[in-house]
Amino acid sequence: MSSSFTPAHRDRFVVVTGGPGAGKSTLIGRLAAAGYARTEEAGRGVIRDQAAIGGRGLPWTDPALFAELMLGWELRSYRLAAAHGTPPGGPVFFDRGVPDIVGYLRLQGLPVPDHVHAAARAHRYHRRVFVAPFWPEIYARDAERKQSPAEAERTCLVMIETYAEYGYEPVELERAPVEDRVRSVLRSVEADRKSA
Repeated sequence: MSSSFTPAHRDRFVVVTGGPGAGKSTLIGRLAAAGYARTEEAGRGVIRDQAAIGGRGLPWTDPALFAELMLGWELRSYRLAAAHGTPPGGPVFFDRGVPDIVGYLRLQGLPVPDHVHAAARAHRYHRRVFVAPFWPEIYARDAERKQSPAEAERTCLVMIETYAEYGYEPVELERAPVEDRVRSVLRSVEADRKSA
């Protein structure tokens, strides 16, 4: 599988990953409110859709199907970001990326199919990936987030390992108010754009 997307696309596609409940989506929501393009997290989107229709593609019902549905979601998000990035040429912040599917399957003890590895290799993002570390003080379960704190912490570690295996540079976000995280991410992105 080869990607039809240019390095320019990849350089502006910025992933924020990590464990659940670590402030990742809150950070991306703040960036979106400031006018930056963003994607929606595949896991939560798939859970909402499948729950609404009584589908089987839920992590607690059929983890392998859930992973396939998340993969389709992520590939579509990637294509849409390439076609409709706003503002044109500006960064697009991804609430997780294709390698997160690999990490999820590993966490579930499931084999990673060749086509999932192929997708992760072909759909590339900016080399620096921001990681929201496990943060026990803010972690909380909800209807879609059912992992224990230990599972949430393990998820973060597996995502770091997985992204590193695909050649990315994971950068841990500080455990700080969201405004501080926004400034830190934007400083890093702007410095990269100036040095490009």
